[in-house]
Amino acid sequence: MTSDLSSTPVLPDKLQGIVSMFKSAPKSLRLQALLEYSRKLPPLPAKYVEHPEFMQPVPECTSPFFLVTEQDGSGGVNMYFKVPEEAPTVRGYAGILHEALDGASPETILNIPDDFYMNMGLSELITPMRLRGMGAILMRLKNVVREGEKAES
Repeated sequence: MTSDLSSTPVLPDKLQGIVSMFKSAPKSLRLQALLEYSRKLPPLPAKYVEHPEFMQPVPECTSPFFLVTEQDGSGGVNMYFKVPEEAPTVRGYAGILHEALDGASPETILNIPDDFYMNMGLSELITPMRLRGMGAILMRLKNVVREGEKAES
């Protein structure tokens, strides 16, 4: 007998809590929850507002999306996202990642399953193209973290 570990990935506690909340919420509340995360996304620090060239684009997203990470003093990764307010779904994805992973170790971020968001019950509400945006954002975030790790060593 084999167990299917991909259906129950081990996620950091905060991210697991968010995934579980979405999965257990009635369909009618999932989109509202995603919009709430879009409103919780913190504003960009002034240094990135003034110098957007330091941010990495996520060209796979249909909306203009940029991200940047910084190592904090304890080795955690701080992440910042620039997403237009007119793109609440994508801002919601960024808000979820920020809420769950800001300050996490590079290893924690790199070990997030690429398709974790498929367990959130959003596929019933959001087009596949928009849903793939979450995967693209996570992939780009991991690439930026990986590059930061290489630069540190």
